[in-house]
Amino acid sequence: MHEPLPPRTRPPLAVMRLQLTNRCDICGKSRSTRKHQKCSRIRQARKTLEWESRLAEVAAARITWEKHYVR
Repeated sequence: MHEPLPPRTRPPLAVMRLQLTNRCDICGKSRSTRKHQKCSRIRQARKTLEWESRLAEVAAARITWEKHYVR
């Protein structure tokens, strides 16, 4: 049997392939012309910072919510 997947720490970049733009948001060139490994690393670093702050907000909201319902 397969092992269960670990929980996601962030949502996927796109649900369907068509939701991604055909231009790279880092270098502005077409994604189909060459590999974008360098751009991908830059994008992941940016998104990591975004998601760390977003997850901190969610955790703070959860703590506030849990305190509200403590008896």
